[in-house]
Amino acid sequence: MESFEILKIAANALNSKKAHDMNAVKVDELTVLCEYFLICTANSSTQLRALCDEVEDKLKEKGVMPHHIEGKASGWIALDYGSVVVHVFGRTEREFYALDKMWADAENIDLENILEEAIGD
Repeated sequence: MESFEILKIAANALNSKKAHDMNAVKVDELTVLCEYFLICTANSSTQLRALCDEVEDKLKEKGVMPHHIEGKASGWIALDYGSVVVHVFGRTEREFYALDKMWADAENIDLENILEEAIGD
């Protein structure tokens, strides 16, 4: 599956569970880690787990499994899908680690268009 399609499915999964402050950046010009980072905030530990579960479920339905999941017992869970890494933060952790600032030179992806496409499908 194409990287952008993984990003689109993950973003819509997060949106369906009311993720906050969602941001996607294309980092392939800046790192060899992956092509996209998808970053969002959860309001509680329960929502944090629900967001991650929803991403996993929606991508699994399409036959896409994570290569690795890190931080299941913390306030920052990273779901590594190879070309796309989904970062789900608690509020405190999002502010502390400031990935948005760290990757400020990356190309921002307009999530509004991605989310609108899914509604029209």
